[in-house]
Amino acid sequence: MDNFKSPVYNVLSVHLSEIEANTYNPNSVAPPEMELLETSIWEDGYTQPVVCYRDEEKKKYVVVDGFHRYTVLMRSKRVREREKEMLPIVVINKSIDDRMASTIRHNRARGEHSLELMSNIVAELVEMGKSDRWIAKHIGMSPDEVLRMKQVTGLAALFKNKDFSDSWDINNADD
Repeated sequence: MDNFKSPVYNVLSVHLSEIEANTYNPNSVAPPEMELLETSIWEDGYTQPVVCYRDEEKKKYVVVDGFHRYTVLMRSKRVREREKEMLPIVVINKSIDDRMASTIRHNRARGEHSLELMSNIVAELVEMGKSDRWIAKHIGMSPDEVLRMKQVTGLAALFKNKDFSDSWDINNADD
């Protein structure tokens, strides 16, 4: 990785109309904290770029991390006017499963997650064929946490095609 250059060295200023939220962010912020974030951005400006992926089909940048900073620009007229509807972003080029993992890693490093949305992401990763080990490694969960997330979503679909022991057989069960 001698040629690797962190995305933060290539900050872009992108118009709000060219950016959209992802559909899988499990992070939620209570209204008082959103107000504090808006005040922070108003007082200090944007001090961190929003992490995005470029979706060439849609011709849009999709938020990977920084959804709430993006939301402030969308909702706050004073911030939007001052920033001239421009948002500082950096771009990562990763597959959807790696982008989902990036979102989780960024969010988990900072705060709380919605259990339901987090379990939905685990379900989506399982549906994509990702192993429990891959999920645990890439989104910073223990094997037990992955199992709990799978249980929240529903066992049947997430455990299909798995081998189970033959330790119990209905034909040999005692009454």
